[in-house]
Amino acid sequence: MKHELKAIYIIWLREIIRYWRNWIRSVSSLIMPILWLVILGSGISASLSFAPSGTESFNYINFIFPGILAMIILFSSIFGALTIVYDREFGFSKEFFVAPISRTSIVIGKILGGATTATIQASLMLLLTPLIGIKISFLTIIILFPAMFLIAFGMSSLGVLLASQMKSTESFPMVMQFIMMPMFFLSGALFPLQGVPAWLAGLAQFNPLTYGVNILRHIIFSGEDISKEIIQSFSTTIFGQSLTFSISLLIFLSFTLIVVSLSAISFNRIE
Repeated sequence: MKHELKAIYIIWLREIIRYWRNWIRSVSSLIMPILWLVILGSGISASLSFAPSGTESFNYINFIFPGILAMIILFSSIFGALTIVYDREFGFSKEFFVAPISRTSIVIGKILGGATTATIQASLMLLLTPLIGIKISFLTIIILFPAMFLIAFGMSSLGVLLASQMKSTESFPMVMQFIMMPMFFLSGALFPLQGVPAWLAGLAQFNPLTYGVNILRHIIFSGEDISKEIIQSFSTTIFGQSLTFSISLLIFLSFTLIVVSLSAISFNRIE
């Protein structure tokens, strides 16, 4: 047991070291989320009456900010896990496979590493909130950390599952176009899911990121001076039913447990 824990730690540490050695790329990857938040948020806030009557202080930037955090976590987690493909292509994974450790430990270490770096990425975005006019209390930020890590853990698990099915880095664009971008756009990150067509609501219902966005949105909205009416108005709704924080958390936890198990099974089949 102690041997396996040490292996998990070493694999996790390798991911952290890899992240810090490429910190310029990590920081520059925040440019696109900031552009989404500032340009898209400001443009739509100025052109549309987004908030309900009597809630003029609540604008579109406030609404999409949790979704932008989720986007950072999604992309960082999955791309972090996809480095497994690099390891396989360049032969580094063989060192792990011949080592006297279980492949499940490799999976857990990889997932923990991806989740940690994704949480750091999202935390950097939180540091920039005063510059873009978003006010979040210190207590809310503290509560956000475990929530962001949970979402990152689930998305990193999905990334490991995808990576275990890929044999070359040429598949990366496919993952980007057919998995990550649809997950982001169908999560309710950029628009409320109230009143959307049934087919769109159905797709959102089976999107795990939908529940991750809702978790972040509930934490951020509940921690600020925002009325319950606004929170209710903009909470994620599936088929007319508003998703509470507890339901979203339960669904996402279930998703994470399932995907971690599938990742371990799939990774054990890699030759």
